[in-house]
Amino acid sequence: MPSAISGIQSKLPKVGTTIFTHMSKLAEDHKAINLAQGFPEFDCAPDLQKLVDKYIRQGKNQYAPMAGVLALREAISRKVFEATGTEYHPVSEITITSGATEALYVAISTVVNPGDEVIVFEPAYDSYVPAIEMNGGIPVFVTLDPQYEYIDWAIVGAKVTDKTKAVIINTPHNPTGKVWTSTDLQQLSFLAEKHDLFVISDEVYEHIIFDGLQHISAASIPALASRTFLCGSFGKTFHTTGWKVGYCLAPTEYTAEFRKIHQYMVFSVVTPFQFALAEYLQEPDHYLSLSSFYETKRNLFNNAIRDTGFILKPSEGSFFQNVSYAHLSDEHDFVLAERLTREAGVASIPISSFYDQPADFRVLRFCFAKNNDTLLKAAALLNKVVW
Repeated sequence: MPSAISGIQSKLPKVGTTIFTHMSKLAEDHKAINLAQGFPEFDCAPDLQKLVDKYIRQGKNQYAPMAGVLALREAISRKVFEATGTEYHPVSEITITSGATEALYVAISTVVNPGDEVIVFEPAYDSYVPAIEMNGGIPVFVTLDPQYEYIDWAIVGAKVTDKTKAVIINTPHNPTGKVWTSTDLQQLSFLAEKHDLFVISDEVYEHIIFDGLQHISAASIPALASRTFLCGSFGKTFHTTGWKVGYCLAPTEYTAEFRKIHQYMVFSVVTPFQFALAEYLQEPDHYLSLSSFYETKRNLFNNAIRDTGFILKPSEGSFFQNVSYAHLSDEHDFVLAERLTREAGVASIPISSFYDQPADFRVLRFCFAKNNDTLLKAAALLNKVVW
């Protein structure tokens, strides 16, 4: 139908179809194995499904409270206290959101006004910058290589100006799988205190950590927690990305402002899922066993692709494995990702997509949150690639 009014002024003129949509569509068109988009291939636990059914049948099918079902907020409060020693009040400091993406967007909207600068570490997950720009903010990039071993905090400090309002962090990191250290968080805390900055911490992969490493949450450092919006997700933890149930933890005064925006975006989140998750969280092993589950999959996939010629980059957390092919080909990573999808039958994500000004480091990202037979089939196809 033709529009009666022309000339929409785009709020996101540089944004098109995301790389995840593009590569997933390409995988579908060529019947390729989709190791591009980051979603589990397997279903959530039968016990969790039964709990959803239980609460649907109990009639928990109307609006939840705007801030979320109290039982779920109480369960999150206990869980975070046990992990970090920091207590978030379930009534005034925890909000259930429509996935972590909404939590991140609302947190950014809460603190960013036109002209404010926000420090973003890149490669960066693709929802951060549009949220900043939608609120009139200006992203300021700290550019790291695709497998950074450390953060130069002198460089980060040099990016801070009198217009800097916030810093966005992500650990474990998508797309690199890097886990921030205690030193990193302490340096961030020092910087945020010195310049009176807000911190928005994306910790959706908090329970997917490998090789004996530990997740250091922003909540574990009191001075940092006092100025942080901490965003989490049950989608990654319990293989339920389609449920879109996340949360945001923040000090009382921050949460009050956060909820003013949240209530007009979604008001509340699907009710029976919240009750089900609250009960499921009563058994900590449901999330504490996740690291070993995914570490086994990472190891299976990595062992299976060792003969491809790819150089495996360290994956300390998340469910992504990066590989370098710089010694094998001069192809741009976007070109190679498309070619491997069409010709080899395996879809990946080019790492250049996670940068504001795409640099080609010749690195691809594969998702190993798949069934073992899928990973082995994908590896067999990749092993046949002739460079």
